[in-house]
Amino acid sequence: MKGQWGLIIGLFVALLIAIFAVINMDVVTVNYVFGTAEWPLVIVIISSVLMGGILVGGVGLYGIYKMRAELKKIRLENEDLRKKNVEMKNMKESKKEISKKEVPTNPPKNSTPNPNG
Repeated sequence: MKGQWGLIIGLFVALLIAIFAVINMDVVTVNYVFGTAEWPLVIVIISSVLMGGILVGGVGLYGIYKMRAELKKIRLENEDLRKKNVEMKNMKESKKEISKKEVPTNPPKNSTPNPNG
């Protein structure tokens, strides 16, 4: 559903740009660094929109690749921490078992009488 709304909004914006461009059919002079040229304003508007879209798309793709690399790094770190957590739990459980074996809860009673007492 989210993609459909994006497509509808994109088509609406493209329609507005096309209408704006067709209304402006005058010939304009475009000054480049190395010279000048005369182009119809519709071509200038559409090419400017396309260049802007390519620029924004390129910056967006760079951001996506950067986030994917960071996500991969964080997932690896998360997996390492999970392994360490399991190891720590195992060590803690083994220490509890060892401490239970060393210290009996009910010491055996001596059946021989104490000669001093």
